[in-house]
Amino acid sequence: MHTSTNKDRRWVTFTYISPQIRKATNIFRNTNVKIAFKCRNTIANRIKPSTNHNTPPYNKWGIFQLTCHARHLSYVGQTSRSLSIRFQERIRYIMNNNPQSANAQHILQNQQEYGQMNRIMAPLKPLNNPSFLIPYEQNYIQSLHREGKLIPEQNPGEINLLFKAVINPLTPHAT
Repeated sequence: MHTSTNKDRRWVTFTYISPQIRKATNIFRNTNVKIAFKCRNTIANRIKPSTNHNTPPYNKWGIFQLTCHARHLSYVGQTSRSLSIRFQERIRYIMNNNPQSANAQHILQNQQEYGQMNRIMAPLKPLNNPSFLIPYEQNYIQSLHREGKLIPEQNPGEINLLFKAVINPLTPHAT
């Protein structure tokens, strides 16, 4: 909370955190104090580099790519756990003949070797906010699908027009 004074009027600025802030604003309802809200969800905060540079890449969570070296195709996944834990789950699926994930299904159906984590798994986008997992994952899936490099067991879904614009930007029409 920040307070400032302007001649006849006092301003109180709250950084918007939650709907409970409304209770605090009711205190000033019958006064000469005006309320201003400050949003911290800015573009600068979104593009700011992350501060966890010392964390090994496989201990982070986010979007990852698994590459099938036999067919040169890839699988894109997401996890809110560390990539190493997600890789261990994938190995369990394969060893127990459980086609629960599209990548495990691909390995089992094609009778391929699955390899070591640092050889087949690549972190694509470490994330700090779980709400961005699905959009980033879909963007990578659509990109690989468009290039013909996505394993057939992974369903790319309907192409989203926003992703299509990012993957294949509009070109100016000649007049």
